[in-house]
Amino acid sequence: MPVERWTAAQVTALAPDASSLKGARGVSSATKWQQTGLLGETLWGLCRGSGRQPYQVCVDLAGPAYKCSCPSRKFPCKHALGLLLLWAEGGGIEPATPAPAFVTEWLAGRAARAAPRQPGPVDPEGARKRGQQRAERVAAGMAELRRWLDDQVQQGLAGAQQAGRQPYETMAARLVDAQAPTVASAVRRLGGAAGIGPQWADRLLGGLAMIRLLVAGHERLDTLPPALAATVRSRIGFPVSQEDVLATTPVRDRWQILGQVDSDEGAITTRRTWLLGAATGRFALVLSFAAPGQSLSADLLPGSVIDAALCFYPGAAPLRALVREQFGPPRPLTAPAGAVGLRAALAGWATTVAAEPWRSDAPMLIGGVAPSADGFLTDAAGESLPLAPGHQEPWWLLAAAGGAPATVAGEWSPAGLRPLAAWIHGRHVSATAPAPGPATVRRPELPADLLAAALVGTARRPWASPSVHIGDRALHTGESSLLEAAATALTYRRAGVTPESGHAPVEPAPAEVDAPLPEAAAARLIRLLTDGAAPGGAQQVQELLAQWLAAAAAHGGHVPPETLPALLDAGRRNTAIRPALGQVAGNRGAWLAGMRPDWRWLRDEAPAAGVPSDPEVWETGTAGERLAYLSRLRATDPAAALALLRSTWPTEAPDDRARFVAALDTGLSLADDAFLEQALDDRRKEVRETALDLLQRLPGSALARRMSVRAHEAVRWQGRLVVTPPAELTPELRRDGVSAQPARGTGVQAWLLEEVIAGTPLSTWTAAFDRSPAAVVALARGHDWENPLLHGWAKAAIVQAESEWATALVFNDTGDGAAKLREAVRWDLHLLLPPADLARIAADFLRREDHLAHRLLAVHPGEWPEELAVAVVETIAHRARTDKHSWQLAELCRAAALAMPPRYAVPVARLAEELDQQQGDVSRVRPVADLARTLDFRYEMLQELR
Repeated sequence: MPVERWTAAQVTALAPDASSLKGARGVSSATKWQQTGLLGETLWGLCRGSGRQPYQVCVDLAGPAYKCSCPSRKFPCKHALGLLLLWAEGGGIEPATPAPAFVTEWLAGRAARAAPRQPGPVDPEGARKRGQQRAERVAAGMAELRRWLDDQVQQGLAGAQQAGRQPYETMAARLVDAQAPTVASAVRRLGGAAGIGPQWADRLLGGLAMIRLLVAGHERLDTLPPALAATVRSRIGFPVSQEDVLATTPVRDRWQILGQVDSDEGAITTRRTWLLGAATGRFALVLSFAAPGQSLSADLLPGSVIDAALCFYPGAAPLRALVREQFGPPRPLTAPAGAVGLRAALAGWATTVAAEPWRSDAPMLIGGVAPSADGFLTDAAGESLPLAPGHQEPWWLLAAAGGAPATVAGEWSPAGLRPLAAWIHGRHVSATAPAPGPATVRRPELPADLLAAALVGTARRPWASPSVHIGDRALHTGESSLLEAAATALTYRRAGVTPESGHAPVEPAPAEVDAPLPEAAAARLIRLLTDGAAPGGAQQVQELLAQWLAAAAAHGGHVPPETLPALLDAGRRNTAIRPALGQVAGNRGAWLAGMRPDWRWLRDEAPAAGVPSDPEVWETGTAGERLAYLSRLRATDPAAALALLRSTWPTEAPDDRARFVAALDTGLSLADDAFLEQALDDRRKEVRETALDLLQRLPGSALARRMSVRAHEAVRWQGRLVVTPPAELTPELRRDGVSAQPARGTGVQAWLLEEVIAGTPLSTWTAAFDRSPAAVVALARGHDWENPLLHGWAKAAIVQAESEWATALVFNDTGDGAAKLREAVRWDLHLLLPPADLARIAADFLRREDHLAHRLLAVHPGEWPEELAVAVVETIAHRARTDKHSWQLAELCRAAALAMPPRYAVPVARLAEELDQQQGDVSRVRPVADLARTLDFRYEMLQELR
């Protein structure tokens, strides 16, 4: 029977950290492997490394177990993960390929180690004595614990705020000596609550009460029902061997894997995986553990279902289980069975707490719930459950479901529901990690009279009440101690929780108009948004995301809704991607952005399709909707749009005026001149600057005429250039955009001359002097006022986007090898050069090994043309073999990764392979290999959107 191929998600879950996964992506292509094969359930391969000998890699899929000859201490290493990714993504690994000796030797060694050992001589009497000795130690420790607990409430908990955690650490150490490690951990955790945080006394008394209840259970251990006795023993710390658990009667079912929670406890990482039997309706918890640097078990993938037999640990409410045997491969879980309403879910929680009062959480699978705006999940009947702190703004669920009812799996605790996953229209969506937020107000769980007596201490205020009041109910506790009464009250309160009301779900999102983007492209977007799942560092991943968004916007369609929170966050940080993101966010994105202030840029700056076109939106819409309407009207009827803006201009908010003025860029004409002149006198600086920018690009404007008069009074042609710069900065010049702050090293008159020329239309110079731009620029060579003349023309070329002038100024600036323009101005001019000219300059600089070549590459817009790409590949090959400093090679490869045409992936990969065979310097091979991988990634990315 052929081995069921794993998914990429299963492989990703095995990675011990993000860097290992990133490295695995680098060796997951077929070109990185000399040979691969599949022997039974064992993948093997020879991975090309930095040295002469390839790395020998084996992966036993049944374990999984790994072996690699690399020196990495991580398990699995990047080579094992890369081999798994190659196989999972259909990398052409052939089962028929004969396996080398290292594979068969490893398998033989594993088989020998797995062979059952001959049992040694059984010593039942010795085992009985050891068990009796441990029981006596535990009994002594629990007796001491009882006395210590009674002392705490007798002396009063108010002193705990001064004593701190030290008394709890001391008691926990004694319990460890008494071989009661689990209850010792509970005592140690309580030390962290003593005197710390809101309601600390309530939390501390509740924890002490539950430990006191455990002590009482241990005292009656022989008379308790077997299941409850097993629970008490496990809560104290008596171990139960896996062999004993697997010897119990298994429960076979179609086990639905609902979700996972990983917790890092310093010395060990724990993974809690929750399952639910489709037929039995029984929940199961599978725990796995890993030391630092090792990976957790990934054989249980959330969102899938397995046919398996599970064996449960003994207990009053048995949840923890081991997978004894699995029958067949996992299958996708599109619609989980067994979802219940909120009341039924809480009834299950009450049953669990009644059977095992020490339990602090339990699983739930709730159907038909939607988030509210105030941190609750609400069903169709209007009943609600609170979400746990850190999950009270479930953007992942709002984005994926759009406010529609969904099936949600989670862990319930007194703090609220911690979501694990949701199923929406047949799709499994994992919950995101808890987000830091404002602390929630914790309600006390214990009655006030109990808490008051515990704080003062029973030595001063004896406890003799036969009942306690919880809400409007009196709970009879009999002749119990204060701690026993507290344990009874706490269990009663937790088990008796009921749904709340008054928390309406959010209004559902509007339906999408556009079709979704292709599935392959959507999957790649998810990779880009996942740490370590795309080539390059964080900066390169952001650039790849920008390219993906641009290609997606050109393709048309909307992104997977579950990616919207990450994309909106990315757009909040990076304004450059906002226009493209606005085109692919869809109506769901605009709906989601309206709920969070730092996401509203999507509605304000890149409104989604579907904004009302009714003229009433100008009176009643949001700022983003009004801007969208004005822009749309401006494209079809510029005069009507200008009239509309004039009609409300005096009442517009200062923050909106600049954005509305900027909308006049569409259809800009001399009809706008008078209004923009008026805007030059606005009180808001942003409005004045926006109007000035438009007027400087408007031929024939009043501003252009005024600046032309000033410029030609200052610069005249009388057989030679005669320059008479302005004498002072007048209010009129300041109003027309002349800056009062000269550049460093520039005199006031030279600066005023430069600024006046910068605001003058360049066409006036070619007309007045009857010369081409290059000839006009040549007139300034050697002139006393050459510097302000050249800089004025350069700044005018930048504002007016005159590429012919930019070409003339750049070639004039570098033709004789003596640069005259300030660096910032010169590099802005490069952005105006025709791509072919800029590429020719950059290629020439590269071949001359000019240090400015890298700067030219950085300013080159878009994808490099052929001549430049060839020059870069040649330079990379030369530097990889000859340069003394590998950082220069790495810098060039990083620039090429995002701008070189993706079709160069093949020759670059061939170059990396040649370098790997010729020399063992990893610092020279790795940048070239990374470049090849990124080019390959971009090629596939663009193909998916064509």
